[in-house]
Amino acid sequence: MSINPSVARRSAARLVAVQVQYQMEMTGVSDQQALQDAKARRAEEPRGRMVEPDSSLLGQIVRGVTADTAKLDGLIGSALTGDWTVERLESVLRAILRAGAWELGARVQTPARVCISEWVDVAHAFYSGPEPGLVNAVLDRLAQSLRTEEVGRAG
Repeated sequence: MSINPSVARRSAARLVAVQVQYQMEMTGVSDQQALQDAKARRAEEPRGRMVEPDSSLLGQIVRGVTADTAKLDGLIGSALTGDWTVERLESVLRAILRAGAWELGARVQTPARVCISEWVDVAHAFYSGPEPGLVNAVLDRLAQSLRTEEVGRAG
């Protein structure tokens, strides 16, 4: 069974979006500069197994997260349990949650279950421990508040 190329390109865009956000946090460059840097890095890499990301979705995620960081952090903070805060999260994990929360809120054409599953897969690309489970739990809680009707019907 082969993966639909457009699905693979959207998945790649999500992965690159996390890398771009990480670069922005670590270096302080703008979203535009970080997107250009990521494109330049991809152009230099040999064509291997990595699919070319959907550049439209990549830009939407990065610009959306950049524009709404404070709002997204508030949503994520309300979905974290115990004494966890957004600030305590490791930067890659924070980037994944911000992007996932943004997509749940902004891209209603992507079903909530698909969105959550995609971001959990991204978390698995970076982590082998409990972090993907945290991503799943937080995005599931956010889906219940951001996509009440859709999630209510599915569950």
